[in-house]
Amino acid sequence: MSVGLTRPPATFAHALRDAEARLRAAGIDDDARLEAEVLLCHALGVSREQLFARLREPIADRRDAFEALLRRRLAREPTAYIVGHKEFYGLDLACTPDALIPRPETELLVDEAIGWLSAEKPGTRNKEQGRLVADVGAGSGAIAVAVRAPKIRVVAVDLSRPALALAHHNAGAHGVAGRVTLLQGDLLSALRGPFDLIAANLPYVPTHLYERLPPEIREHEPEAALHAGRLGTSLIEALLQQAPELLRPGGLLLAEHAWNQGRRLREAARAAFPDAAIETKRDLAGHERLLVVRT
Repeated sequence: MSVGLTRPPATFAHALRDAEARLRAAGIDDDARLEAEVLLCHALGVSREQLFARLREPIADRRDAFEALLRRRLAREPTAYIVGHKEFYGLDLACTPDALIPRPETELLVDEAIGWLSAEKPGTRNKEQGRLVADVGAGSGAIAVAVRAPKIRVVAVDLSRPALALAHHNAGAHGVAGRVTLLQGDLLSALRGPFDLIAANLPYVPTHLYERLPPEIREHEPEAALHAGRLGTSLIEALLQQAPELLRPGGLLLAEHAWNQGRRLREAARAAFPDAAIETKRDLAGHERLLVVRT
């Protein structure tokens, strides 16, 4: 069945209804209306509030620009890559195919980090310089930019140089470049601690699930930021093995993981940190999502 326009929509409201129907017909059912609005806003260069005030206006010369964006989305390119940005933790972050699109699930990690950093007083060792935070698997810089607390410095590390360039852009755009250091490296190998907090959003999708991911993810987002071998836990387990030498006593480690990996990672954390307090936090859907290790 064709998803092409049969006639030019007369107004922005007509264009939105038509775009929503075409997205749903193509199997893009979740938030089809919202995605249509985001794409039309981008074509017009306006906010959603401004769009809603103009719904009765004729689409006229913006029809072709909107159509070009819509066709990219119908080809299953992620909206965040089409428009070049994504909201995360109340921040508008630049997005490119060089890094994973920030997910709402990762906001749980940011909540935990900010809560702990805001309550924890700097120790004697670092009270002048403040707390030192490692962001492992920095990607777009979402965690490094979003974690805000008094007197913190963030060292953000990633294997991908293009991802680090994107993180540098986002840190600068949000005024935190002065407290964020970017390093290229594998897990903690490039870092020198001790750190007060290690936060990690590493790849955790196992092979059998990666092969069944939607085309938006599998064909457009970087595989290296998602795919993590047969079980999906190898990188997080390697991080846990390295972390004891770099996490200070009384420090905190946070690692995002898949919904069914909690038990295995708690066992790995117990092997690495025999005397630590270890738990798993659940996300808003009730799924185990975040490994928490308090030394």
